[in-house]
Amino acid sequence: MEKSTSYILQVRPKIPARLARLDELANNLWYSWDRPTRALFARLHPGLWKATGQSPKAFLKRVDEQRLLEAAEDQVFIGNFNRVLAAYDTYHDHRLPPVGSDLLHKDDLVAYFCAEFGFHESLPIYSGGLGILAGDHCKAASDLRLPFVGVGLLYRQGYFHQTIDGDGNQIATNHDSHFEDLPITPSRRADGTEAYTSVDLPNRKLNIKIWQVQIGHITLYLLDTNLESNNVHDRDITHRLYGGDKVTRIEQEIVLGIGGVLALQELGLKPTVWHINEGHAAFLVLERVRQKMAEENMNFAAALECVAANTIFTTHTPVPAGHDHFSEGMVQAYFEHYYPEFKLSRDEFLALGRTRNSPDFNMTALAIRGTRFNNGVSRIHGDVSAKICGDMWPEIEHKENPMTYVTNGVHAPTFLATEWIEVLERQLGIEWSARMNDVEFWEGVGRIPDHLFWSVRQTLKAKMLNMVRERISAQHFRNHGSEAHLDRLLKYVSPENPNILTIGFARRFATYKRATMLFGDIDWLREILNNPERPVVFIFAGKAHPADIPGQDLIRHITHISKMPEFIGKILMVEGYDLALARKLVSGVDVWLNTPLYPLEASGTSGMKAGINGTINLSVLDGWWGESYDGKNGWAIKPVSESLSEEVRTREETRTFYELLQDHVVPLYYEHGKMGFSPSWVKMSKRSMSTIMPRFNAKRMVGEYLAKCYLPASKQHRLYRQDQCVNSHVVAEWKARIRHAWAGVALRRLDGMQKEINYGDSLRFEIAVKLNGLKPGDVTVEMLLSLFTKREKLHNSRRYRFEDTGKMTDAGENIFALDMQPEQCGKLEYRIRVYPYHEMLTHQFEMGMMRWL
Repeated sequence: MEKSTSYILQVRPKIPARLARLDELANNLWYSWDRPTRALFARLHPGLWKATGQSPKAFLKRVDEQRLLEAAEDQVFIGNFNRVLAAYDTYHDHRLPPVGSDLLHKDDLVAYFCAEFGFHESLPIYSGGLGILAGDHCKAASDLRLPFVGVGLLYRQGYFHQTIDGDGNQIATNHDSHFEDLPITPSRRADGTEAYTSVDLPNRKLNIKIWQVQIGHITLYLLDTNLESNNVHDRDITHRLYGGDKVTRIEQEIVLGIGGVLALQELGLKPTVWHINEGHAAFLVLERVRQKMAEENMNFAAALECVAANTIFTTHTPVPAGHDHFSEGMVQAYFEHYYPEFKLSRDEFLALGRTRNSPDFNMTALAIRGTRFNNGVSRIHGDVSAKICGDMWPEIEHKENPMTYVTNGVHAPTFLATEWIEVLERQLGIEWSARMNDVEFWEGVGRIPDHLFWSVRQTLKAKMLNMVRERISAQHFRNHGSEAHLDRLLKYVSPENPNILTIGFARRFATYKRATMLFGDIDWLREILNNPERPVVFIFAGKAHPADIPGQDLIRHITHISKMPEFIGKILMVEGYDLALARKLVSGVDVWLNTPLYPLEASGTSGMKAGINGTINLSVLDGWWGESYDGKNGWAIKPVSESLSEEVRTREETRTFYELLQDHVVPLYYEHGKMGFSPSWVKMSKRSMSTIMPRFNAKRMVGEYLAKCYLPASKQHRLYRQDQCVNSHVVAEWKARIRHAWAGVALRRLDGMQKEINYGDSLRFEIAVKLNGLKPGDVTVEMLLSLFTKREKLHNSRRYRFEDTGKMTDAGENIFALDMQPEQCGKLEYRIRVYPYHEMLTHQFEMGMMRWL
């Protein structure tokens, strides 16, 4: 039989004039957090909506025109449509006063660079936590009406799709996105032509197309190398998120960092504040320095000061090995043309990315040297990062170095279930979203009637169980399972009976997250799960990176345990973890489990999403939970000493977990009152929502970045730029003088040391400082005074500054003096130090230099 040729013809429906603005709604990711907008599309054709992955743009290309014509005459649909448009127009009304941007300068613009952005499953350019966090950051910036743009890469293949076979093997498949189905449009120059830019790679030029996405008020620019003018290798640079080898990785990071700077320039955008979210985009520092030197006739040191003064770097990595690094040879191949432009030797250039313990070029080191605002993403992670990056400021104690923290938050309108929004509006008032950060206001959750609160929780649980059943059924039949066995698998996840304690664990499968800690004592677990009066179900979901074999082994191990006769139906491994499943799980399970090895959880945001929906957290006290847990809003597994082996720590923490589960979690859930539920459980669930919502939402997070980073960076930008960047030169020259002299700076005590005084007596301290050619005004001499304690010394110390007396010792040392009266009685401890001082420094210890007496 002769083969036939298949041709494709796309027939687009014509959208009726009355519904013309459906196209506008489909091209603004406002829909990613506005459920009525998504419901509007779903109502037109529920089956097609699901088949198109809830992508409004793809949906509008495929929906039958007759349905659109009928909808245009359907008064109920038109009523919903008009309500959505009214909300959309109100949100986008530029006449409304800004919430956060009024604090910034009128010309300010924040540019936020990240390797991935997760807004919604209809734009698959994210893999997990970092991307979702970046997406939430953008959404909150839009809510606050900040002058803000994002910069990322447009991957043709986002992260992989996951299936799991009958033996628990993860099968990763990648699908190319059709750009015409994504909510993106080509960026255009002022003259209306499509915008392109290019970067230099070894022996060739790489052309880049600029696309854009609208997210409420803000725009995200995405860079794409899949152009016919590029060779086959170069077209693939932006093909896959976190795919390929080191060559692909460095080229992606060059496109993101350097290409991103050039793209904004091509579009006429002039950021005054730059935010590097994780080290992937750190090369932007080099391009900005290069431009400053070329266009403003600055030397390298002054240009670096000018660039760093308004740049923020956020690290999300809790282990040194997690920071991106490239061999010196590779960096040489891609950047040797920068050496003459920077007037630096090869070694001086490579030193920008050097760390003490490795010859490689480290992106985190480059990011820190090229920025003056540095932060981790939780209080614990801030401390961990201060230690990991401590060598950047070698003479400063970790607690005082410039590495601070801004704890992550989640975008509540995206992750708070619709059912809660209705209840909050009724019970707390429609102003709940405007009072997101008001801790006292959220105590009102406690006044929601118990039966109403419980009924919402059960409704969400039933919806979650429905989706889990669908996914498990599809997985089971694809793996050639029988219907009889499926009934056993689904026995305890019935939407008709959502009264079985259900615990969720869903996240990336990395070994440090210890997904299988639950199975540390199978006999004990069997005893807990198989009590016929108080059954418990565990639902697992998540992906392991295709190259992470130990991570994939965890999935196999869970699958193996789930097939043991006593655990069938009690332990479920659901494939295809994505945003849609995540939204259902965090809002629907009773308990959210997190068992990382302390302190390797930088922040964790899934527990926040669970908490704001009234799900109760059971977690190791790491990341964000270390700040949130108050003894009444969940359960905590206290980490055992880090000095013990990982095996011993896991064993001890597993025992704590079993004890909490058996003695607290299970009994509390099944402590049914006369209404058929546990009032004590509902009380804790309410406490979870009321304490987590105001402190761990993205509006609070971006507000904190605004106060701690964006506003000071904007101020420093204007200071360092004024009068042809004269202050950048002043600071650079001053630092060079300090570095040259510092090795010879020393201090000694001149006064006799008094051991005891009466309260109210005055003391005079005199210190001789050898300044080695520096001026007295170049340094601060300081005393730290505190009550004598074995605890942290720096934290509670009062600081007293010595004054220059204008006198010198015979040895040529400058004499500094301090007259003071101690304000406390008891045994006091004091220490004396000297460090460089200049009024224009962004952080007082940014030079990393200090001498102690």
